[in-house]
Amino acid sequence: MNNITNITDNAVTVRNVYKNYDEVEALRDLSLDFPRGQLTSLLGPSECGKTTLLKIIAGLLPATSGEVVVNGQPITGPGPDRAFVFQDFALLPWASVLRNVAFGLELRGVAKSEREAIAEKYINDVGLSGFEHSYPHELSGGMRQRVGLTRALSVDAKVLLMDEPFSAVDEQTRRKFQEDLLNLVKHENKTFLFVTHSIEEAVYVSDQIAILLPRPSRVSEIIRPGGFRNKDVNSIRRDPEYLDIVDQIWASLRTYVE
Repeated sequence: MNNITNITDNAVTVRNVYKNYDEVEALRDLSLDFPRGQLTSLLGPSECGKTTLLKIIAGLLPATSGEVVVNGQPITGPGPDRAFVFQDFALLPWASVLRNVAFGLELRGVAKSEREAIAEKYINDVGLSGFEHSYPHELSGGMRQRVGLTRALSVDAKVLLMDEPFSAVDEQTRRKFQEDLLNLVKHENKTFLFVTHSIEEAVYVSDQIAILLPRPSRVSEIIRPGGFRNKDVNSIRRDPEYLDIVDQIWASLRTYVE
């Protein structure tokens, strides 16, 4: 069941959102709450509207109708309260790691010395020290994605929107990113909206999982993983509850897989 909570409890609230592309109805009367300080995953069949919903919340796409409220304010477009981490990294190829990470702050008019100090802190936090003056083409896929994540963190947005951020890296790097993400959720006091196609990934990283139906997309089910959330990151995948929730979600989705 989709339990609607008080709007003040949520960083993001989506109410009765529709999105049409000409004759295609992508979202239909979709309502969903994103609790403050938690990570919510959007999970569902391919082309079910996950990225469309994320872009509407980011202010990158207008909804056909309905309302999106971020920290109590209806959104009318992009804003400094939200930062987007793209699947394809979206780095500036002509800019160094330091310049890429500081770019959002540069657009906001932050002085060079201040924005570079902030960027250097986050570069160090994600393990990229020594690569400040490298360019994207000199980095591995995993390192480029760290730059993209670090750029989003550096602007100190309260809501981070992540569109399949780990899909372009190898499995070992992906698992490390998932562990890092759990630590970010724990320590950064931000709200994370996370799109993924991976059931296992969604259950591993999420406080809340929203299952979306095929187009026109609506919320089918809300799942909130329980006791294993507080376990050591290395123990989660062996927890019986984790395994049961993975199986439960697959049973819900398998009828939509061709």
